[in-house]
Amino acid sequence: MMKSSYKMRYILLLLLLVLTVSCFGQFLNQTTTFTKADSLRGQLSPLRTCYDVTYYHLDVAVDLHGKSITGSNLFTFKAVKNFQVLQFDLFDNLKIEKILYRGIEIPYTREFNAVYPKFPNMILAGSIDSFQVFYSGIPIAAKKAPWDGGFDWKKDQNGKAWVATACQGLGASSWWPNKDHLSDEVDSMLISVTVPEPLMNISNGRLKSIEKPQAGYRKFNWFVSNPINNYNVALNIGDYVHFNDSYQGENGPLDIDYYVIRGHESIAKKHFGANVKPMLEAFEHWFGPYPFYEDSFKLIETPHLGMEHQSGIAYGNQYKNGYLGHDGSGTGWGLKWDFIIIHEAGHEWFGNNITAGDIADLWIHESFTNYSEALYIDYHFGKKAGQEYVHGNRKGIQNDIPLQGPYHVNKEGSGDMYVKGGVLHNMIRTIINDDDKWRSILRGLNKDFFHQTVDYQDIVSYLSRHSGIDMSTIFEQYVQHTDIPTLEVKWGKDGLPQARWISDVRDFKMPIAIGIKGKERQQIQLTTVFKPLEILGLSKANIDIDTFNYYIKVSM
Repeated sequence: MMKSSYKMRYILLLLLLVLTVSCFGQFLNQTTTFTKADSLRGQLSPLRTCYDVTYYHLDVAVDLHGKSITGSNLFTFKAVKNFQVLQFDLFDNLKIEKILYRGIEIPYTREFNAVYPKFPNMILAGSIDSFQVFYSGIPIAAKKAPWDGGFDWKKDQNGKAWVATACQGLGASSWWPNKDHLSDEVDSMLISVTVPEPLMNISNGRLKSIEKPQAGYRKFNWFVSNPINNYNVALNIGDYVHFNDSYQGENGPLDIDYYVIRGHESIAKKHFGANVKPMLEAFEHWFGPYPFYEDSFKLIETPHLGMEHQSGIAYGNQYKNGYLGHDGSGTGWGLKWDFIIIHEAGHEWFGNNITAGDIADLWIHESFTNYSEALYIDYHFGKKAGQEYVHGNRKGIQNDIPLQGPYHVNKEGSGDMYVKGGVLHNMIRTIINDDDKWRSILRGLNKDFFHQTVDYQDIVSYLSRHSGIDMSTIFEQYVQHTDIPTLEVKWGKDGLPQARWISDVRDFKMPIAIGIKGKERQQIQLTTVFKPLEILGLSKANIDIDTFNYYIKVSM
């Protein structure tokens, strides 16, 4: 499923071995050097936009002793334009055994992690066709999953093999061949993984069948019926115990499956029972129906901390509330629920249902999902508690670089996309000042962009249109620049107060709540030009500015 607006936007010259991008405006005073490999991975060149992937069948066997994989991936695609050569992606440490097209082996070339198969004839626009890539090798082993990405080769407490993949930043092509760009989500997929008995493999979607390809081995076939982005595709191998439940949600009964390491059944049933259904209740309230009823909801215990793998959330928070037992906000509200369950499941709406078309806009995934934590608290413990949590998180903001990264070079923005992004959305809620409208907007985003890829402009335009407030300069300042705006308040010779914004953005405008201490504040629209504050009796001694919900600097 490929969004057409990305197909030919900002074409870069791939003939340059080293591409230097000088980023002006939104990336103030930043000059970053990118390689051709970065462009091959991040750019939607004609060799990628010429075809739209509709179906994958990934079929791999995992050698636990050699820490290697061997297998194939079938690409089924629709030709968007006439072509004879296309690009797919596979890390160059993995060997391509052969590429088959209609039963015939076809030639290919490799450049960094890009692969270019050449077909024997022109593939015509509109046609449905397929090819199959056979490959093998030792994939990158993660040293600190999920942060660095790759295969996480571990043993459980019983000495059994326990293996998981996590590759959001590294890329899915680090372990299987695919069109490794967020803009093209495959429409459906079959994931077949062969492992030695008695171990199981748990992947995304629903388990369709288990085969016995040879003595001592089982192949687990998982079918994903909804669009899925590549980094969400996962395998989880272990000595798992399965139990299940169901939730009566907005779209009817939702199947819930849990896979935990043997010996953890008792604590898992208690802990998951206390977190999962309350999460679904809160998030369906705020965001609308869970987006993948057809594929169920799963929690899968993993040797790493966790990842938002679609319909198969990776869980490794040791059955503790908070983040491994800690509350980053310092308010205590973060210790009333399991951070990994709430945060990673929040990505089912923002990240998996609504997906950024370029990793530069990963802030869309992480800002809304960070904010979902506060909305979970809001739903179960009240609005004041949720806002205290947001405010407490501010101490983690670095304001180092913009939240948005540069397009087309596979580069995300600042890690502030989590906390600063969540603070931004809480501020937008305060500006709208209508919680029913805010909830309608959040649900509308998930309905109107259902199973779609989006970009910065899609989100900002939607929020502006449905709130009735021009949000463009607000998002430009908070997402595309490093600093935050300063509210400058001064008193004239006549003793009357006036205020304006100091901002990196030309014609910046944003309302701010100002009043007299002990009285109700007024929401006043300000720009970069001084404006009188027509609040009777306002003085330096009694001015009250809402710096709790507005993330700003103040100069008086």
